[in-house]
Amino acid sequence: MLPALDWAQPWYAPWRDPGEVVAARVAGGAAQHEALNEAGAPVHFIAHDQLPAGCAYEQFVFDARQCPVRPGLHDFFNALVWQRYPRSKGALNALQAQHIARDGIAARRGPVRDAITVFDENGALLSAPPLLWKALVARDWRRLFVELRPLWREARLWIFGHALLEQLVSPRKGLTAHVWCADVALDSIASADAWLAARCLAQVLAGKPFTPLPVLGIPGWWPENENFSFYDDSLVFRPRKTPEPITTTTSAGSSRS
Repeated sequence: MLPALDWAQPWYAPWRDPGEVVAARVAGGAAQHEALNEAGAPVHFIAHDQLPAGCAYEQFVFDARQCPVRPGLHDFFNALVWQRYPRSKGALNALQAQHIARDGIAARRGPVRDAITVFDENGALLSAPPLLWKALVARDWRRLFVELRPLWREARLWIFGHALLEQLVSPRKGLTAHVWCADVALDSIASADAWLAARCLAQVLAGKPFTPLPVLGIPGWWPENENFSFYDDSLVFRPRKTPEPITTTTSAGSSRS
């Protein structure tokens, strides 16, 4: 059984359909992978025990176009991301398989696979005015969330990471997304998927073009941040340790720092 989800929360609103339908089918007795298949995806979901012994998960997904699913929220959200971001998940999976085929499975994934894993688990896309992005990169939290607060009405965060979606079942202040800034307005999940898929390139990901964002700091996402002392917690809203980059680039084959 899947635990009850509060689909009214802002981070779950884009996932309510088909997530609510799948959860209801599981509650009615359907196996989780079977319920997920009814919602449609570019891969076919199977029970996790059908993953062949000794076979790398990502390589199997790429070769067989089948995605093993364990009961519970982690794989539930991973499957929903496959359904909502099919192009991006497919591009990341292809890169994983390419590097596994070349390097095998080692104790260290290497920079590209490491970046893919980070974003796949905890990533998000931010479509926002440039001033917000500049403040985020600088980790100037007071400017980002207090001085520029009205600009958040023009921003949108699209969560991609399935582990982050799972953790948000029990929200806590320190939950952090690894954010990739979109240089164009994204008005739908389809546009977010197209933008991200075009940038899922090894040379881009190797530079880890993400920056951390404590998601409960986003205006409108958590009642406690209406009191601006919320942002004084230096254990969550940490200062930047390295100098802010002088320039950023925005082309499809480049990355932002």
